[in-house]
Amino acid sequence: MTSPDVADLLTRARSWLAEDPDEQTKAELAVLIARAESGDPDDAVADLADRFRGTLEFGTAGLRGALGAGPNRMNRIVVIRAAAGLAAYLRDTGATAGSTVVIGYDARHNSDVFARDTAEVMSGAGLVPLVLPRPLPTPLLAYAIRELDCVAGVMVTASHNPPQDNGYKVYLGDGSQIVPPADGEIASRIAAVGALDSVPRLPLDAHGGRVLDEGIIDAYLDTVAELAVDGARELSLVYTPLHGVGGTSVGQVLETAGFAAPEVVQQQEQPDADFPTVAFPNPEEPGAMDLAMALASRTHADLVVANDPDADRCAAAVPTAEGWRMLRGDEVGALLASHLLKRGKQGTYATSIVSSSLLGKMAAAAGQPYVETLTGFKWIGRLPGLAFGYEEALGYCVDPEHVKDKDGVSALLLLCELAAEAKAAGRTLQDLLDDIAVEHGLHVTDQLSVRVTDLAQIGVAMTRLRDTPPVALGGLSVDGVEDLAAGVGGLPPTDGLRYRLAGGARVIVRPSGTEPKLKCYLEVVLAVIDGDVAGARAAADTTLAAMKTDIGAALGL
Repeated sequence: MTSPDVADLLTRARSWLAEDPDEQTKAELAVLIARAESGDPDDAVADLADRFRGTLEFGTAGLRGALGAGPNRMNRIVVIRAAAGLAAYLRDTGATAGSTVVIGYDARHNSDVFARDTAEVMSGAGLVPLVLPRPLPTPLLAYAIRELDCVAGVMVTASHNPPQDNGYKVYLGDGSQIVPPADGEIASRIAAVGALDSVPRLPLDAHGGRVLDEGIIDAYLDTVAELAVDGARELSLVYTPLHGVGGTSVGQVLETAGFAAPEVVQQQEQPDADFPTVAFPNPEEPGAMDLAMALASRTHADLVVANDPDADRCAAAVPTAEGWRMLRGDEVGALLASHLLKRGKQGTYATSIVSSSLLGKMAAAAGQPYVETLTGFKWIGRLPGLAFGYEEALGYCVDPEHVKDKDGVSALLLLCELAAEAKAAGRTLQDLLDDIAVEHGLHVTDQLSVRVTDLAQIGVAMTRLRDTPPVALGGLSVDGVEDLAAGVGGLPPTDGLRYRLAGGARVIVRPSGTEPKLKCYLEVVLAVIDGDVAGARAAADTTLAAMKTDIGAALGL
């Protein structure tokens, strides 16, 4: 950087430092400024430049980013400004003095601090903050919004992101996450917030705000437990909350529903913001479930279940002759859909464009409506008449009447119920998946996920695919290409490409909305001949491997 650029950067950094109410980020930034001023190696200047390179963008996913000082990080200044912008939006769109806003938080670094700041800003705006009593699952926050008749909800969480991250999710009074144009309207009000000392902040109880008692937790957990009907309960279960907040909630729900207590992975049982046993606290990531599956092998369990750190996702693994196997999100989605359809649950069955096409066939066979949405439960959860919705990324909504969002606690309970029913009949979840394949065709999905250090690489790869689309993937001809940026099938435009391949296979490529990744979603569909599911699966696996190689080469990353 040139000297004038560095001087401007230092001026902005000093201005930020003067406003910062947080001693930790203040000290961190002061050291960086001093290093940059002393002519320290360029890494100090580069670090400052990244922190002050624009502002952490507020969108439909709210805010999410690494903790630290500066506008391009998650910190108290960014959160206070976001809360002030949200409060202004709520007042401008009909919220009156005395309207309530419920605020929840997980166990990540500074989550409780950001929740307290949000509560004080809401009080300062004349609204009534209701703060959940301790670190709790995100779906409990979504439940509380409608249960307590709030105009909005805020959840401080970065879900399954790395430990250095935190985030800020916003829901409106219908219990759903925000979608356009609300995100842009909130963002514009955040941008209009002046100096930090101009933001009114009052104590939590200034207008009757309070920390909620355990009653709201018990109401949610009892509502979840009631989803399980009378039936088999014998199940040997291993569970891990992956250092997150799901443990006590899952334990109470299982007990209330009549299940024996699960074996819990002790190393991951307690909330720990550093997530010491996993590289990434995401059940989808390689290695994240190793401790749970090792415990299951030792205890001869029937099923492994897990939540991500904020317990809005549910993962599962099943025993096979070759060892424990993680179920894909699409497989769990099909199992839960089958369970609800057999119960006769009426309404719309929905999933996202990147999830398996199997759900549409299952819904049609049962005479139920099916809807495909863009990725994100902000779209699925708000569908009218929703009976069940899921995403391949381990998100399931099994009780939209109470939680219009993905809920890893209720999904876990129903999966355990289904596994216990199967066990009582001398069968397994894998047997049930084979039944579905025989009836509707084998649908096998996989994913190629490429993490980048430079976000510009994602744009370059997408441009490459648009300019030079592949003509075949995995030996299957590309029969059609849809640019999702133009809007497809009545869906809002989004950055992505969908390749329709021979035989019903498909590949979708899109940037991740929450992480620096480019994601490719692959599906192969094969008829099961003479009940030979194993043979069909082997053929599908071969084709998927070839598709993954080909799309990876086409990306050029």
